[in-house]
Amino acid sequence: MTISENFKTLLIYILLSVASVASAEEGNGLEQEVAADQVHHGFWDNPDADYVSTAWPIEEDSDLLDIREVPVLGSGFFEVAPQDRDDGIAVGELGVDGGDRQMVLGLAEELSLGQHGAVDSLLISHKGKLVFESYYQRGRINLSHPQASATKTYTSLALGRAIQLGYLTMDDLHKPVISFLNDIDRSDLVEGADKVTLHQALTMRSGIRIEGEKAEEFERYRDLIDGQKLVQSILEQSDPITDEVLTEFAYGNYSSMIVMQVIDSVVPGSAENFIKTELLQKMGIAGYEWRIGLGGLPAGGWKSSFTSRDMLKFGTLAMSKGQWNGEQLIAEAYIAKATSRILYNGDDRIYGGGKDVSGQGYGYFWWSGDLRVGDKTYFASSAQGGGGQFIILIEELDLVVVTTAGMREPTALQIAAEKIVPAFAD
Repeated sequence: MTISENFKTLLIYILLSVASVASAEEGNGLEQEVAADQVHHGFWDNPDADYVSTAWPIEEDSDLLDIREVPVLGSGFFEVAPQDRDDGIAVGELGVDGGDRQMVLGLAEELSLGQHGAVDSLLISHKGKLVFESYYQRGRINLSHPQASATKTYTSLALGRAIQLGYLTMDDLHKPVISFLNDIDRSDLVEGADKVTLHQALTMRSGIRIEGEKAEEFERYRDLIDGQKLVQSILEQSDPITDEVLTEFAYGNYSSMIVMQVIDSVVPGSAENFIKTELLQKMGIAGYEWRIGLGGLPAGGWKSSFTSRDMLKFGTLAMSKGQWNGEQLIAEAYIAKATSRILYNGDDRIYGGGKDVSGQGYGYFWWSGDLRVGDKTYFASSAQGGGGQFIILIEELDLVVVTTAGMREPTALQIAAEKIVPAFAD
């Protein structure tokens, strides 16, 4: 490295550090945390035109903080040696525990200037240690962020927890979903409904197709469809489920609803309590929200909200083959299958992708793809949520990348390929 390059690195570091400290010391509300009694766990609604608006409005008499009242961070906050917050996340230092400090700081500068859109946070963990943590826009360390469809990945992990505890087996994944649902009346189901397996639902190949007015019925009468009646209605109103459609990838929420119903039917108590006590509490995740969806269960496909550090915990759990603090929370065989590329579904439109991202595939509610760096490619599995919520796993580098954002066209995978992976590759 030349003297000028060293100077540039130092200058970036100083400028960003000073800007961060200055924002915190001005007393203008631009701290990296919001007051604990004001944390609102709902969806975000940024008044900026290019920000995805999917708000859950706060009740008029609520004393919680409306996300629109959270000031936009000027230069953002970042730490190259993140604090140990006694939350179960091991910490390290960028450049010491891996990573090219200059490259990552350069990306931080670009994010602070809004060059990659409305990114709210970026966290990077290498070899099990959080080495870089940053927040921008309305992102805060202790403010949960809407996960949108990344919720599907957490539903998948909950199913993996049920397998680890023996409530299901890996072989059960290839059994029809209705075999786990004792309240289903099979007499009125559409042709082929008995063919839909958990494996097919988890890979978005359930074959369920409900169009037009039939689909609107679920929203119109959502409060009248409780428990397994939801699955009953879905499998009665779907078009016939043929062998051909069972091979077709069709992304949507019906599959995640069904998987959540299966979880609820096989675990003791309720799916809601099972997820809370057997997954989230074991990882020290408390400040979250997971709203109830159709059927009276936690929504399997969206409506959850977690902090960026919570997301990192999910990623670390998967990277550790289902282990957390020495305990096998998720069946290792399930994690391996879930994060693999079970099927390819085309490169026509890769969410979060770009010129260096290809080979888009799908596992058990996990996406996958290849990130090209020079003449080498790295396989990446990822949780993905609308607006730019990503948990990216690059096993070859023992690298976990978390982003939250509010963009209509996020580029998290491309940023990882272009800016982050090269900083950690040998």
